[in-house]
Amino acid sequence: MVKKAIITAAGKGTRLYPGTNAVQKELFPLVDLDGIAKPTIQIIAEQALTAGIQEIAIVVQPGEESAFQSHFQGLSERSKPSFANKRWGLKQSDMLDRLKHCITYIHQNRQEGYGHAVHCAKEWVGDEPVLLMLGDHVYISHLESSCVHQLISGFERYQQSIYAVKRTPADRIYLFGTVTGSLVDKDPAAYQLSKIVEKPDVTYARQHLETPGLPEGWYLTFFGMHVLTPMIFTILTEHIKKNIRDKGEIQLTTAQAELCDREGAVGLEIKGDRLDMGTPLGYLETMFTLALQGAFSHDIQSMFQHTKKPGLTRQH
Repeated sequence: MVKKAIITAAGKGTRLYPGTNAVQKELFPLVDLDGIAKPTIQIIAEQALTAGIQEIAIVVQPGEESAFQSHFQGLSERSKPSFANKRWGLKQSDMLDRLKHCITYIHQNRQEGYGHAVHCAKEWVGDEPVLLMLGDHVYISHLESSCVHQLISGFERYQQSIYAVKRTPADRIYLFGTVTGSLVDKDPAAYQLSKIVEKPDVTYARQHLETPGLPEGWYLTFFGMHVLTPMIFTILTEHIKKNIRDKGEIQLTTAQAELCDREGAVGLEIKGDRLDMGTPLGYLETMFTLALQGAFSHDIQSMFQHTKKPGLTRQH
């Protein structure tokens, strides 16, 4: 049973500068599918809790936990009367209190890569499997069950480290860890993985990463969440001690490839979308997608239908 989750939030958010001077990127607000305005990391944490996760570790830079702590607390007794007729607000307050008691903050003292950030949670995780999520990704399921629930169900079935994957066209794979393997189940599609490479170019992918059964020009790439066995921390510890780096950093993908070789790993096609809000364009895409699929979708569509494009006035 997967009870713990790590959410990484120790990046500097340089791609959203200078907005990140005002607020950390994981706290940038979005209107969730339920129509309620929340910071990104709350949307992620709620999905973990509703899938059965009981404890969450947020990996942050030293001193930055205070911003998250300020958010993850319910209404004060003084504030509650203002929400007497807003049941949704009181419900959210209860959720924030619940999250407050579930969350532990772990420091990444040095910026040495994603793998290093995950390794910082080694002692907290202990000897059990753990869900890993990115603090700047929003996951929208195409099913009634959430993306997290789909992945945890896959882990319970296969009892191996399981990496959520998504079919991605060749011209986009340079953005993602890319995998290949043999199909072991069709619905949902699951693959016993044989190779994992971080952000390959198309030439390499055509030679080494094509997956039987996928349309030509399509590949399996990381979706942005994983369930990992404790072996991942053994491998990351070895990489840190031996200073095994890629592009100057301790990489998680490198450790995941080694974990696949040692224990085996499954890639599970998630029926959903991954949205990276960590760039200006990605942030706009995330807001737009949530708007079109969420509680206000009818109003948004109606707004577009009734908005006329203003004409241009020629200057003489």
